[in-house]
Amino acid sequence: MKSYKKVLIVFLLAVFGMGAAQAQFRFGIKAGLNLNSLHLSNMSQNFNDDNKCGSTLGVMTEFQVPLIGLCFDLSAMYTHMGSKLEGPDGEKVSYNKNFLEIPLNLKYKFGLPVIGSVFTPYLFTGPSFAFKLDKNSVDAFKTKTCQVAWNIGLGFELIRHLQISGAYGFGVNNIADHWVDAQKDVKVKNNYWTVTAAWLF
Repeated sequence: MKSYKKVLIVFLLAVFGMGAAQAQFRFGIKAGLNLNSLHLSNMSQNFNDDNKCGSTLGVMTEFQVPLIGLCFDLSAMYTHMGSKLEGPDGEKVSYNKNFLEIPLNLKYKFGLPVIGSVFTPYLFTGPSFAFKLDKNSVDAFKTKTCQVAWNIGLGFELIRHLQISGAYGFGVNNIADHWVDAQKDVKVKNNYWTVTAAWLF
């Protein structure tokens, strides 16, 4: 039985070694736009949230094993997001926040015959960690330093260099910190759409 385990370990190491030897590691620049919306629950008053457009800019790396189309990509992005809340009395509270956002995605590329070198579609998913870079502008509605989301998206690669993708990020953690209704267990999650273009070298 032990011999079978040894053979299996050797086989897995060989497969991993072949994949690593043929793997491609690339880096590049990425930029795009986002549209975010706050999901509010357990509020004692009714607040309406208006979607606001923001932007994102940074660098990206991609690690790919061509034989199976599996990739990992990691980015470091300067991301600007904005939200606006309107209370029942018509009072408006605007948020304009800057983040260091770090998305880590598992990506699968679909190899297409004939046109694969020109056009390659892909799907991806993974977590994103956004660290707030500025202070709270409104004391009554403070948000936490780290906001976590889970991204699901799709995209396509052109001429093996240009990647255009769209994703939706589901807010994972409650970002409310010392809100006016904190004693009522207020929950606030940041959900957002992101469209990006990346050029990989």
